[in-house]
Amino acid sequence: MEILLQVLLLAVGFVLLIKGADLFVDGSSGIAAKFGIPQLVIGLTIVAMGTSAPEAAVSISAALKGSADITIGNIVGSNILNILIILGLSSVIVPIAVAPSTIKIETPFMIAITGIMLLLGLDRTISLIDGIIFLVLFAAYLAYLFMMAKKNKENQEETAKELSVPKAIIFAVLGLAMIVIGSNVTVDAATKIAEAIGLSERFIGLTIVALGTSLPELFTSVAAARKGNADIAIGNIVGSNIFNILFVIGISALIVPVPFAANFIFDSIIAIAAGVMLLLCCLWTKSLRRWAGVLMLLGYAAYFAVIL
Repeated sequence: MEILLQVLLLAVGFVLLIKGADLFVDGSSGIAAKFGIPQLVIGLTIVAMGTSAPEAAVSISAALKGSADITIGNIVGSNILNILIILGLSSVIVPIAVAPSTIKIETPFMIAITGIMLLLGLDRTISLIDGIIFLVLFAAYLAYLFMMAKKNKENQEETAKELSVPKAIIFAVLGLAMIVIGSNVTVDAATKIAEAIGLSERFIGLTIVALGTSLPELFTSVAAARKGNADIAIGNIVGSNIFNILFVIGISALIVPVPFAANFIFDSIIAIAAGVMLLLCCLWTKSLRRWAGVLMLLGYAAYFAVIL
């Protein structure tokens, strides 16, 4: 009876994720259109930070409880999964066009800050000073986005639904709430099902929980790609990864020093390699084609085989 209840909750969670993603993308793209904000900026900010809510909640609450040792693993694991699984699946379903600035600026910046995180973590701790460095870089990143929004206003009316501003905001907020609630319900139900059939805690942590905190990115990116909002689809992932490192780890390090275990060095190198793979795939065709998605999924399969 318990298993049946969890299966039902799992189904409810997926319904919330799917419908929430649709509402969130419609609302976000509607806001972009009404205010003349480039969709890429919306994807890199509102959508990215919103879909990173699970990672932020887990890491910051862990730091507040004095358990910051899970912060780096949560962030690095999610960032790897975001690129190799989320963008991999999204581009297999629908090929994604990539904006020039994503190739020239945002993706290289994401790779660079991952490298900085690795360098700062070589002493096995992300300290208060390191956290301040991350937050200063985050402020600079937000300033860049603000300048890009002012400089590159675009007419978005063709790709966004005709929504009033209040309705677009309601759609975005309601959609985000459904995504976050849906991801929590899905992770809890899937974890209980996995435990009931005898799967190990390590396996559950590396698969179900890691994927669970990235479900918002997955459903939002796929929904955006299918609706033709490619800038939101890829901006969501790149922006989420930047937000995860600079803001989430930065804030966590302000609360308590964040341990950087030795095995995170390997994971951070893989995160950098995933970013480089994304950049090379984009450089090749100025888009993410299905072959690139398949390559990314194979890359994650290889990484998963190694960590097991």
